[in-house]
Amino acid sequence: MAVAIDQQHHGFKPFSRSQRCKLQSFGHLDYNNILELNQTTFLAFQADNIHRSFSTPCLPLTGVEDHNPPHPRIEIVRGSGVPVHTLVVEVAVAMASGIQPIPLPSGLGGAYVFHNQNGNNIAVAKPVDEEPFALNNPKGLKSTTHEMLGQPGLKRSIRIGETGIRELAAYLLDHGGFSGVPPTALVKFCHATFSDSSATVKLASLQRFVGHGFDAGELGPSFFSVDSVHQIGILDIRLMNLDRHAGNMLVMKHDHNSFGNGVAVADLVPIDHGFCLPEWLDDPYFEWLHWPQASIPFSESELEYISNLDPFKDADILRSEVPSLRESSIRVLIVCTVFLKQAAAAGLNLADIGQMMTREFRSGDESSSELENICLKVKASINNENGKEEDEGETSCGIGGISFGDMNKGEWEMFLEIFNMFVIGVFEDKKCKN
Repeated sequence: MAVAIDQQHHGFKPFSRSQRCKLQSFGHLDYNNILELNQTTFLAFQADNIHRSFSTPCLPLTGVEDHNPPHPRIEIVRGSGVPVHTLVVEVAVAMASGIQPIPLPSGLGGAYVFHNQNGNNIAVAKPVDEEPFALNNPKGLKSTTHEMLGQPGLKRSIRIGETGIRELAAYLLDHGGFSGVPPTALVKFCHATFSDSSATVKLASLQRFVGHGFDAGELGPSFFSVDSVHQIGILDIRLMNLDRHAGNMLVMKHDHNSFGNGVAVADLVPIDHGFCLPEWLDDPYFEWLHWPQASIPFSESELEYISNLDPFKDADILRSEVPSLRESSIRVLIVCTVFLKQAAAAGLNLADIGQMMTREFRSGDESSSELENICLKVKASINNENGKEEDEGETSCGIGGISFGDMNKGEWEMFLEIFNMFVIGVFEDKKCKN
């Protein structure tokens, strides 16, 4: 049953089925790329003809139709499932109770924490228009125009205004909660108090707040469980995370932390996935790369999980649930997942795989990663077969990077076939050398 939140009584009240929600979810709009955040799209969020969905929470609503509701509300744009809906309802109740989001001082973009009536933190919201270099960034990294949305951002392979959809993508791809990504959705806030008080509508990612004692930077890696490091690393490899630093791995607070030889072994929770799934092969950053846990072989259960990964089903999930994510990013996911599966099957550990994906710096110069070199060779072979000349702009490791978005369907299928065979040979050679 649809639910309304009563601002005055801070509670829920049902409304009749005849008083249907007036707004559809953004997924039902007739836009080709509703979340491709340029000036036109940003203004579209404030248009009077945006309608809600009958299936997603529309909070709050009253029995009386009001085209200019004065009260704050929240609406799911993308995201589903009980954990997500529960999170959104909790935030809606907090907002109806007059609780304001509290800005967080850390990070380069705007981020706000919501707490409930008991004072417990429940969620973190990150408005799209407050990302680094976006119009309303509150940390001194703002642009002067909406035209910056959709342009290359802090990481040039990820555009300004498109980190929120990647936060959602990471949650959707964490099958069975294997890596522990907190429930995440893309939501629309109306009349909520953020740093830009003039904006009545805010599109934002919303993630369940994780209670924690520390982040990984405050403890040495010896405190962390092997399983937890591996689970985060597997996710980072699949998504080609460009920003897995110690500050976005939280050390869980719970009672079942075990002790071995007098040293606590704690679990980690990964957050902040806005810089994953780049549009081309970029230089990832894996904080765990040189931790001792990364050099320990995968367990049987981890190998089974990796073996069961289906990059093509994952790609379909993203196309369906995050339609604004560009196809070039989805192809990066496919390549990295195939690479992970073949590497794990060949006996490589997490550190081996991460090292092959990471660029090297020698004497101040950046050199291509092994993964990039493999992809360069495969693309060159396809170009030779098709009689194409290689475009240096597409294959360099500079701003352009190695993109898969320039290939048509036939070329892409050929690339995957050759790539799969090529990496098997590369891994066999590594086994022989070892």
